[in-house]
Amino acid sequence: MTHEETIDAYCAAWAEEDPDAREAQLRAVLRDDARYTDPRTDVAGPAELSGHIGAVLEARPGSSIRRDTGVEEHHGLARFAWSAVAADGEVLIEGLDVVEFSADGAITRIIGFFGRLESS
Repeated sequence: MTHEETIDAYCAAWAEEDPDAREAQLRAVLRDDARYTDPRTDVAGPAELSGHIGAVLEARPGSSIRRDTGVEEHHGLARFAWSAVAADGEVLIEGLDVVEFSADGAITRIIGFFGRLESS
């Protein structure tokens, strides 16, 4: 699986309503000790991230994460822009994620930023 495919599988988990299926999706692409951090949360492992995603989906039923850019990579790191999209297609929030990969291609760290990156 390429890093881009791994990121797309991770993004797809943000739309999975079934907790068991969502955790399985995350386990397929994340290390057991992977960390996810954004301005509102800091969780470790697929189970905790799945629980966080579940809470987001409960607050925004039918929402999903859409990757809006290509995946830029170097030295086992990648970044991409995304949008959280409501069930009706309305963009709820935009952001940027930085992802760290292990040597075998699994995600070890995700750092999320909310809002569009603006030039200074």
